[in-house]
Amino acid sequence: MRLSSRALTMLAAAALPLALASCSASTSSADGSATAAPAKPKDPNAGLLTGTQLKKALAPASYFPAGFAADPSAARDTGDTYQAPATKNAAKPHCAGLGATSWISLTGVEGVSFAQDSRIDKNTSAELDQEIDVYRGTTAADVMKDVAKVVAACPSYTDSDTHSTVKVTGTSTAGLGDEAYTITLTDSAWESGTTLIAARAGTAVVSVLSTDGSDNGAASAKKLAQQVLASVKSMKGMADRR
Repeated sequence: MRLSSRALTMLAAAALPLALASCSASTSSADGSATAAPAKPKDPNAGLLTGTQLKKALAPASYFPAGFAADPSAARDTGDTYQAPATKNAAKPHCAGLGATSWISLTGVEGVSFAQDSRIDKNTSAELDQEIDVYRGTTAADVMKDVAKVVAACPSYTDSDTHSTVKVTGTSTAGLGDEAYTITLTDSAWESGTTLIAARAGTAVVSVLSTDGSDNGAASAKKLAQQVLASVKSMKGMADRR
């Protein structure tokens, strides 16, 4: 059956919206074939706390006992931006760095964000340091393994002030965050030793140093680590709900 010219016109008009819909659903390449729109790359720092947020998670001035004052030269953070992850250093760590404020850097892995500060008792010279570092993916768990490796590589070192030998011991510690590791530094030339604790909470690693107390700073280091871990978990929870 031959269609009239009017019928052909109506069929063509009905087919036109379908053709337009087909054209708008995809883009065309140079050879005329359809191609899907490129996916937006995922932000590797999505969901990670910034240095500004981490600074607020550090124990405040009101937490510390009377006599402890902040050391402005030791207060640092990465602000609202993220830094590129550092390349791991395979060389033997500088063992004397275990007695320094940012001792966690001996792992050779630097977080994409961090915040730190230090408090010193002007009367006793006791020191309390705190730092939070945030890492991408599962790197924080790797850093915890590297802390134990630092201890294995540094069974002792020479104190530059007293020229005596500092003994280094370490052990895994239960009950702090997702996992924790405690390091103790002792020296017969010192009045008391030093305790270092690294504790992980998800993608963050809290590290503290204490020389406060007759127990090599063990109790005060644990208390400070618990305080900062609780703040990090609370802040991370608020960020996840946004």
